[in-house]
Amino acid sequence: MSTPKTHSDVVAPFADDSTCDAQSCARDRIFQAAKDLFYRHGIRGVSVDAIAAGADTTKVTLYRVFSSKDDLVLQVLEDASRRFWQSWDAVIAPYQGQPRKQIEALFLALKDRICTEGTERGCPLANAAVEVTDDENPAMRVIHEHKLEIARRFRALCREMGARDPDGLGDALSLLVSGVFAARLTGDTTEQIASVCRAVKALLDSPVLGAAPRKQNVRRAS
Repeated sequence: MSTPKTHSDVVAPFADDSTCDAQSCARDRIFQAAKDLFYRHGIRGVSVDAIAAGADTTKVTLYRVFSSKDDLVLQVLEDASRRFWQSWDAVIAPYQGQPRKQIEALFLALKDRICTEGTERGCPLANAAVEVTDDENPAMRVIHEHKLEIARRFRALCREMGARDPDGLGDALSLLVSGVFAARLTGDTTEQIASVCRAVKALLDSPVLGAAPRKQNVRRAS
């Protein structure tokens, strides 16, 4: 198998809070190389040799740090999920007590992030779900729990917002997130993705799913 080259201009669509100098630690170099290569080429398309080469190290060193490729895949996916939730929490933090504002801010941030150059591979966790098919694989647990948590959080926000059907609305919003990532993965569809905020507003205002408009008190003339 040929060795894929890493590309620093390709980045997963979640903030990376790493502050470690990649040259200072073999583990960090291996982890970063694996993360970049898995994102660009897929899990199956990247060999252990390619990861070691990308990290400027050897397979022996890689196996000293990670017990197997599966172990490395698991840790990369756990890191992706962690960074996703860090980004989520940072986006909604300024709008405490305003669930609708939080939902709108989440999708605005998603749109802005996923439309940037270098995120054309969509969501690393969703991509991995296509390749990890063994239900007993620990990576599948990470992928499954991540997806469930997105729906759970959206349902909670919709419930707080007073939606007519909070579970239905939360699930619809979850599907929109999946759709945005899939659209980015399958082509240059940034114009379509840019319309997601209008779709979110339509769902939030839906007479079936969304919150009922607040009644205004009308003072009767005496």
